[in-house]
Amino acid sequence: MSFPLRELLDLLDLEPLEVNIYRGRNRDIGTGRVFGGQVLAQALVAARRTVDVPREAHSLHGYFILPGDLAAPIVYFVDRLRDGASFSTRQVTAIQHGRAIFSLLASFHVAERGFEHQTPMPDVPPPEQLVNELELIRGMADRIPESLRRVVTQDRPIDFRPVAPIDPFHPEKRDPVRHLWLRAIDRLPDDPLIHQAVLAYASDYGLLGTALLPHGVAPRSPSIQLATLDHAFWAHRPFRADEWLLYTQDSPSSGGARGFSRGSIFTREGVLVASVAQEGLIRQRRP
Repeated sequence: MSFPLRELLDLLDLEPLEVNIYRGRNRDIGTGRVFGGQVLAQALVAARRTVDVPREAHSLHGYFILPGDLAAPIVYFVDRLRDGASFSTRQVTAIQHGRAIFSLLASFHVAERGFEHQTPMPDVPPPEQLVNELELIRGMADRIPESLRRVVTQDRPIDFRPVAPIDPFHPEKRDPVRHLWLRAIDRLPDDPLIHQAVLAYASDYGLLGTALLPHGVAPRSPSIQLATLDHAFWAHRPFRADEWLLYTQDSPSSGGARGFSRGSIFTREGVLVASVAQEGLIRQRRP
């Protein structure tokens, strides 16, 4: 397994400290704070480790309370709220420096059969016809501030391939819709928790930025303050995060210094496996 993916799996392999208490490390991806997808994925792992029966997560609802400190580990406290006949509910609080930085409510469900329907997958080019986003970023490395260049251009554990790439420095105004393919860069273990955690990690990537597209503002622009407020993730069907998945994103609304984005994740065969929703702070800074 390649080093970047091995490093991601190590991040998700939390250290048990006590019953229902775990500790996780951080990885810098150039945001200046802990990546929200990392905290979401680690909290999911902590919650699932306290579920003693074969049930997988179907619903995650997380609130980002404070920015995460990259220099400090994160401690996850899990409350076992309920274990019913078919559902288990867990609440996870992520702590740094004695304060809560993130809160997650997660629900796990035993596998059952039921009615089936889904929306169709958009018609987009296959990933083989698209360029890896990391290659695009490395091609404009001279435009990246030197203090960020090494981190932003480092190898990634996930291959993202946007259908219509966006200039991250001078984006043009466009409709608030994005499509990108993604998959882990190497084969993952068969554990369903690993695949759910990796996809939860990836689901935070670029989602809030979709709300900026109609305004032609770069996510790193000094004219705005950008921060995720909450993130919801629903797993509908089994999937593998090491096989190509299409992540469709759109932003139906922004207002009141907040932007709302949502996403649907499909397998290559068109099966809808997960849905995502997120609201974030988009505050215009005064000159």
